[in-house]
Amino acid sequence: MTAELRHPRRLDDSEMATWLPVIRFVQLLPQVLDRTLKDEVGLNHARYAILVTLAGQNDGAVTMTELAHIAGLSRSRLSHALDSLEERGWVSRTSCHSDKRTLSATLTPEGREMLRTAAPVHVDQVRDLVLDPLSPEERDQLSTILDKLLPGVTAAL
Repeated sequence: MTAELRHPRRLDDSEMATWLPVIRFVQLLPQVLDRTLKDEVGLNHARYAILVTLAGQNDGAVTMTELAHIAGLSRSRLSHALDSLEERGWVSRTSCHSDKRTLSATLTPEGREMLRTAAPVHVDQVRDLVLDPLSPEERDQLSTILDKLLPGVTAAL
């Protein structure tokens, strides 16, 4: 069936066969990662992602806007998560040097230590659930597919 003849609000059987597993995977994976991190180290996946993002900045500060974008969180969810991380001593927030109205966040030494504890748990699970079941060729294919899909999703945020 040509694209012109398909109803734009209905997926055909082949499209549904592709789409339904995608939905299931993107809904279940964060739940599983979240539960394991909480059980093993007392940290949820969103907060882990924030720590990883900050750790990747080579001890540099990241503005709230940049961090929300990178971590894929709304500003309010990010603020709530940072409150929790700051209370635990893992993150500190300061005003940016160039614009005092802009807050930035940095990873503390205690936060870096938490990340060292949590990372092996996370990495093992990512390998078990996503990487190890795939051949090297399938990993390359998945990477290529996601590289095509992510720009559209990112732009829609």
